[in-house]
Amino acid sequence: MTATQSNLAGLSRFIFRAPSWYTSVAFALLLAAVAGVGAFERPETTQVWRGVLFVGRDAWEGVFFIGIPTVVAALGTAWVDRLVGGKLTPNRSSLLALVCEVVIVAFLVFGAGLAVLTGLGQRFVFDVLVVALASVFALRLLVVMAVSRSSLLVAAVPASIQTATAAVLLFVYSGTLRVLEVGGPLLDTFLMPYLARPGEAPPELSAIKPDHFLVLALTCALYAVGVWTFLYVVDRPWRNTLGVSVLDFLQGFIGHVAEGSRELEDFFEQLGEEAVVPVTVLAFRTPGGEEKARWVLPMIHPGPMGEIGGGNLPVRVAAATDGLAFPPHATAGHDFNLVTEREVDTVVAAADRAFDRVSYSRGATESVREAAGEATLLGQAFDDDALLVSSFAPGFADDVEYAVGLSTAAEARTNGLDDVLLVDAHNSNNGLDGPDLGHVTPGSGRSFDMMQAAGRIGERLAVAPRGDLSVGVAWDRTDWVPEEGIGPLGVRVMVTAVDADAGGEGTTDGGSDGDSDGGGNGDADGDPQTTAYVLVDGNNMEPGLRGTLVDAVVDGTGVDEAEVMTTDTHVVNTVEADNQVGAAIDRGELAEVVVDLVADAVADAEPVEAGMATEHAEVTVFGNDRTESLASHANAAVSMGGALAAAVILASLAISVLLFFVTGA
Repeated sequence: MTATQSNLAGLSRFIFRAPSWYTSVAFALLLAAVAGVGAFERPETTQVWRGVLFVGRDAWEGVFFIGIPTVVAALGTAWVDRLVGGKLTPNRSSLLALVCEVVIVAFLVFGAGLAVLTGLGQRFVFDVLVVALASVFALRLLVVMAVSRSSLLVAAVPASIQTATAAVLLFVYSGTLRVLEVGGPLLDTFLMPYLARPGEAPPELSAIKPDHFLVLALTCALYAVGVWTFLYVVDRPWRNTLGVSVLDFLQGFIGHVAEGSRELEDFFEQLGEEAVVPVTVLAFRTPGGEEKARWVLPMIHPGPMGEIGGGNLPVRVAAATDGLAFPPHATAGHDFNLVTEREVDTVVAAADRAFDRVSYSRGATESVREAAGEATLLGQAFDDDALLVSSFAPGFADDVEYAVGLSTAAEARTNGLDDVLLVDAHNSNNGLDGPDLGHVTPGSGRSFDMMQAAGRIGERLAVAPRGDLSVGVAWDRTDWVPEEGIGPLGVRVMVTAVDADAGGEGTTDGGSDGDSDGGGNGDADGDPQTTAYVLVDGNNMEPGLRGTLVDAVVDGTGVDEAEVMTTDTHVVNTVEADNQVGAAIDRGELAEVVVDLVADAVADAEPVEAGMATEHAEVTVFGNDRTESLASHANAAVSMGGALAAAVILASLAISVLLFFVTGA
């Protein structure tokens, strides 16, 4: 992930699930009642019961004049919008109406406070209310155009409901019709009692004059032009370079925020490119045929955020296996994000095909470790196939590029290995600090470190003696939740035990820097060498945590080698873009969980057969450089769009003030 991509991923902190429409409506009515008590407060009275009565009346008037327009907009906007071909749902329209009510209340509080401090009077408060109602119309127009992709004139119909309803109520209960001196027998006898009811309204409404409604209409028209100008200026770069509209992105984002819809995936699908990715499966079963564990590694990235695209890939993979599933992070960056969750089905189908082709063997090597430059690889062969786990700890690294992973696996196979399952341990990073966040790219020094270490480890594994393999597994869902950096798969452990003839060939890098590379082989006395593979369902780890866990496992359980990995699940990134393992939870508690699981896995060890196979899946991913382009455009839209929006708002407010002076409002 680059710095610009991390800024885009940071948008995920805004993702949440909106309440149901009736919850939004109930809260809107409560807020309106509280606002009414503050806005229509009656003179003090010495009688308690009369004071309670007045407070109740104030609250009712707040509900009537502030809450009713919100309720009408909440219930009517979706219906009207769908009549004109839009996509708004009741939950979305209710959330929008509630937000707009908050805007109106904020404007009124500001206007009332300023009026009290400056002596501008009640008329100024209603001048501010006109601006608030016009601003609400502009906000609703922006959202309706973004969500429903309607034209300006069509979107103005549902967008105007809240403003128009409030204007009608103010028109009727301020007695504006009487002030206009419009009349006649029919109007005076039958309609005037219903269209002019100032006697039943708070006395403050008498400050409303006909010119307020004229200014409201002109201001709404002005703000509509401002919204159209804003969208046109922001949208043009997207259309020219990406061939998509920023409204598509905004539509999908709002849909996901309000209801968890998949509309954002539809946008990503427009950007996507076809790609062929290897899907490698390493399976373990008892001699009787019962599956013990299954490693599944598709060379894609589990992103971009939340459960969008392949963000929840590890859980989907785990659900499709019989034994304990291990879905570690592959060597792929954000360019290989799946564009839709539907693509996960294709990946799972390829994994199933690979699993059906697995040929099992009892033979396995002891694990060995090689280091080159900043890269350290732990490898273990199962017959002629190999599992390799790459880490840059104690240094900082994020994703390994797809091309680097392919080259590294190919380098490991040059000495006689067949299939290679190459895992990016993804276990040490310093968050989102720095310009490139430790991305391992083709041509970088780290990429050659990986390939050099893989070549040496492949050479050693190809000629290493094979022995009988035993495997034990353990799993704890844990009590931690995604907000704390731990996904639903919790912590999973697999321990291998191999008694090969040529013991003592493993290496150890030791280290006293708090991030050691584990111990060496422990089979000098004839005992099987044991290796613990720890997989945490999270997105990378805080600096030093990997070393702490490895040391705790080796010292606390007596295993000879250990490595800790993360799945890079992005379900933990609905909170923030760098919600890494260890940032929110206690390291000591996590170490205790890991040590206990490793001990359980050691106790669970039994003879198994192992085999590996690879299939290829054709999927739609973000595509080369598309993630960077999207991130750049989105970041530019956020930064420049904010400045542009501020300029449009200030210009519109300035013209609104001129309108008040010209019309005498």
